[in-house]
Amino acid sequence: MNSFTDSFTINGITLTAQPVCRQNEVLTPDALAFIARLHRTTAARRQELLQARRTRRAGITAGADPRFLRETEDIRNDPTWRVAPPAPGLEDRRVEITGPVDKKMTINALNSGAKVWLADMEDSSTPTWRNVIKGQLNLTDALERRIDFTSPEGKEYKLRPAGELPTIVVRPRGWHLPEKHMLIDGEPIAGGIVDFGLFFFHNARRLLAQGKGPYFYLPKIENHLEARLWNDIFILAQDLLGIPQGTIRATVLIETITAAFEMEEILYELRNHAAGLNAGRWDYIFSLIKNFRTRGPRFVLPDRAQVTMTAPFMRAYTEQLVRACHKRGAMAIGGMAAAVPNRKDPEANANAFEKVCADKTREANDGFDGSWVAHPDLVPVCREVFDSILGDKPNQLDRLREDVTPDDRALINVAATTGTITEQGIRNNIEVGIRYIESWLRGNGAVAIHNLMEDAATAEISRSQLWQWIYARAITDHGEIITHEWIEELLDEEFARLERFDGDRFEDARDIFEEVTLARDFPSFLTLPAYARYLTEAREKATIEELAAA
Repeated sequence: MNSFTDSFTINGITLTAQPVCRQNEVLTPDALAFIARLHRTTAARRQELLQARRTRRAGITAGADPRFLRETEDIRNDPTWRVAPPAPGLEDRRVEITGPVDKKMTINALNSGAKVWLADMEDSSTPTWRNVIKGQLNLTDALERRIDFTSPEGKEYKLRPAGELPTIVVRPRGWHLPEKHMLIDGEPIAGGIVDFGLFFFHNARRLLAQGKGPYFYLPKIENHLEARLWNDIFILAQDLLGIPQGTIRATVLIETITAAFEMEEILYELRNHAAGLNAGRWDYIFSLIKNFRTRGPRFVLPDRAQVTMTAPFMRAYTEQLVRACHKRGAMAIGGMAAAVPNRKDPEANANAFEKVCADKTREANDGFDGSWVAHPDLVPVCREVFDSILGDKPNQLDRLREDVTPDDRALINVAATTGTITEQGIRNNIEVGIRYIESWLRGNGAVAIHNLMEDAATAEISRSQLWQWIYARAITDHGEIITHEWIEELLDEEFARLERFDGDRFEDARDIFEEVTLARDFPSFLTLPAYARYLTEAREKATIEELAAA
C-alpha cells in the first residue's frame, strides 16, 4: 500500500491521499471493509439528518423558537427508565483532560493524573490525512505501551505504569465533516465513521482484555434522531465484531442549542450505550449565535469574554443538564475552563488557577460528577475541588437536583445576559480568529492565545459574533454602530499587527476568516471551507451544500 502515490481502489473504497508511514497497519482490508459496511448502512440517513438540520435552522430563523418536544413527552414523563450502569473505568470521572491525539499530547494526557483522557479527533485536531492516521496509530501504540517521544530539546516522554493511566474516551468528528481522502462508491465517507470505526475495529477487543472498553464522546449532535443513528452504528459495529451489545459507552456533548431541548431523549436513544452528557459550553454559545443570528437585539450577546457560565441562559442549561443526567443514572460532566497556565508567567499562572478553581467549584456544587481541563497543570486544581465535594464517593449520581424545574424558555433567555460590546472585544475576536485558523492550517487544532486555550469552537464564537453584530447593526459601549466597513478597517489594522514568521499561513487564514465572517451568507462551520480549500488533495472549493450543512 505504501508504494502507491496516486489514488487507488480496493473493494469499492478509494484512498486519494499521499500514503502516511505505517498507514497499512490501520487501513487493513478487514478494517476498510468494516467501515465501508458502517458507511453504506447509514450514509442515506446521515444526509437526511443533515437536511433536517437545515430545515430546523430555517424554522428558527423564521421565528420558531425551540421548545420541549410534544411527541416525546412520554419519554420525559416515564420515571422508570435508566441508562446502563457506569462501565469499568468510567465510575469515577472527577477530572478529565482533553487534547488532540498527537504523540506528545497522548503521553502527557495519559501521564497527567486525570481519571479520563478525551482523545480528541475533532475540535482540537486539524483533520489532515496524516493527523487522522497518526492519531489512530498513537492510540493503539499507547494501549500497547510502545509509545514514547523525545522533543527537539532532548526531553524524553514515557508512559507511567498501566494502573496510573486514565481511561481513554475517543471523540470522533461530527456528522457534518466529510473525510475526502476516503471515498466509498465515489462518495466521501463521514469523518466520524472513519474515526470511530478504525479505533473500534483495532482496539475494542484489546480494551476489553485490559478490563475497560471502547468508549466515545459524541460531538455536535443536534437532536435525539442523530443520537439514534449513532446507537444503530454501535449495535451494528458490535454485531460485526461479535462483541456483546452494550460494551460501547458514549458520552454526548450537549453543545448545540437544539440538543439542550432533548437531553433526556438523547439519553433514551442511547440508553444501553449511554455514559452521560457533557456541557460543551463554547460550541453551545456558538450554536446559539448561529441559530439566532438574524433574530434581532434580543439574541445579541456582549463581548465573548463577558459571556460567562453565570449568565442566566447558561445557568439554565447546566442545571437542567445535571438534573436530566442524574434522573436517568447518567454522569454529568462539566465543561472546559479555557484558562491555561503559563509556567513562564507567575501572575498569569495564578490567575488561571484561580479562574479554573472558581469554575470547577461552581460545577461541583451544582452536582456535576467531574469536569474538563486542557492542561496537565490544571488536573490537580480540578481534582482537589471535586475531592472536597465527593470525598470517598466516585460521583454525585445520588444528587437528583429535583429543585431544578425544566424550563425551555430559560434556555434561550439571552436578553438577560449583562455586558457590553467593546472595540477591544471586536479586535480580540479578529485577532483570535485569524491566529487560530493560521495554526489550524499548519496542522495544530489547539493553541494557547493570551493564556486561553482556543480550539475550533472558540474561534467559531469569535467569527459568528462579528457576523451577528454587523447584521444587527449592534452598538458598542462608545455608541459606535458596528458596520461591515468598520470591521474591515479593524481587520486590516489587526492583521498588520500580527507577528509573521517563515512558513506562516496568515494570508490563507485571513482569506478564510473574511469568508466566514464578512460574507452575506453564513457558512455553518469555518472548518468546512478551510478543509475543502487547504487540506484535501483536490484543493476544491467547498460546495454550497457543504457550507450550509450541519
